[in-house]
Amino acid sequence: MKSHRFVLFSILAIFLVSALIDLPPIPVKFHWGKINIDKRIGGYRLDFELFGKRIQNNLELRRGLDLQGGVHVVLNADMEKIPAGDRSTALESARRVIERRVNFYGVSEANIQTSRAGNDYRLIVELPGVTDVSQALSVIGQTAQLDFRELSISANEATSAAFRADDFSITGLTGADLTRAYASFDQSNGAPEVSLEFSPEGGRKFEEITKRNVGKPLAIFLDNVVLSSPRVDEPISGGKAVIRGQFTLDEVKALSIQLNAGALPVPVKVLEQRSIGATLGQSSVDKSIFAGAIGLFLVAVFMAFYYGRLGLLADVALLIYGLITLALYKLFGVVLTLPGVAGFILSMGMAVDANILIFERLREEIRLGRPLLAAIEMSFQRAWDSIRDANACTLIICFILFNPLNWSFLNSSGMVRGFALTLAVGVVISLFTGIVVSRNLIRLFYKGK
Repeated sequence: MKSHRFVLFSILAIFLVSALIDLPPIPVKFHWGKINIDKRIGGYRLDFELFGKRIQNNLELRRGLDLQGGVHVVLNADMEKIPAGDRSTALESARRVIERRVNFYGVSEANIQTSRAGNDYRLIVELPGVTDVSQALSVIGQTAQLDFRELSISANEATSAAFRADDFSITGLTGADLTRAYASFDQSNGAPEVSLEFSPEGGRKFEEITKRNVGKPLAIFLDNVVLSSPRVDEPISGGKAVIRGQFTLDEVKALSIQLNAGALPVPVKVLEQRSIGATLGQSSVDKSIFAGAIGLFLVAVFMAFYYGRLGLLADVALLIYGLITLALYKLFGVVLTLPGVAGFILSMGMAVDANILIFERLREEIRLGRPLLAAIEMSFQRAWDSIRDANACTLIICFILFNPLNWSFLNSSGMVRGFALTLAVGVVISLFTGIVVSRNLIRLFYKGK
């Protein structure tokens, strides 16, 4: 009995938290006598620190290129110095580097494709939600090699104001040796800083370089321009380091993006760039939402009419399913495209299917003469095999469509991946609501009968 109560309280807590996350900003103004309320309810924002990492989330639904517009860029890869047999590999490598840059830039659901026509090797980049074309190009189109350089003169012979590119010499440590850079916070005073992690070979190079440069600056160059020139305080081993200074959080994030960008394996130049509007338009989106709401209303009415009280409980479980799904989209920054919306609606249909399987099995158990409570438990147990197998097959298909390992022989389209992601998330949540939520609601409703 205590376990049932715990599960019900947990379901209630999940429902309330999801509803708060999903609630849009609603201004509340009330004046009566001395009572004056002027407050915004909903539209909450996460901003806290966890294990030294800053967590920030606006809790907004993010829309893809077809729903909100963005930037379309066509890049031409210069293969003049690349052997003919290696050009396809170089183009694919460039695509992966740009994809990595886009991810660090913070653009989700980007569509990055390669195109070859004769001797022309091109990259097509679509960035949803990006309005500043020049800023995006400054990140994805850099062609220079990132490298670390040491001061060729003594620290007493020059000041930081006199540092020039020709005062530094190449150390052999490059962006290829840098595994990642990310924003972090100083544990002693909470100041923003940049953390660096090197590969094993890069860590060995970095240790040797810092040993001979204690008290000197070690400059980081990109396109022969100094990104940062932190001073080496002591020899650094272990392949990890931090860059400290009078940084703001935005400056730390920008430097991390530039360090992670690394270098393209081939030079690229922009052939075409343009900002594009949403292909569907706001009116089309509104009509799609209205049509989906009508469809869900009809499904809820059918369930209530055909299954009675059980149908009403299924409708409650379906409502909880929708709230949890939308809350997860906001928490994890899932970008909704039109295919993604289709995956969400399809998963809602599968959530209803699970309840139908359970209810039909319940009718069979009652016809066999089982007591009501025993029939309820038996219906969930025997329907589970069919529900599990059907959803397992769907999750396998979602894995193939999403292609998380980036296998070359499978799909790599951002739109298809969006459909697979929303469908997979929906299927997993539907298993929770169909089995856990519906089961405990029915137990509570039919308690003592």
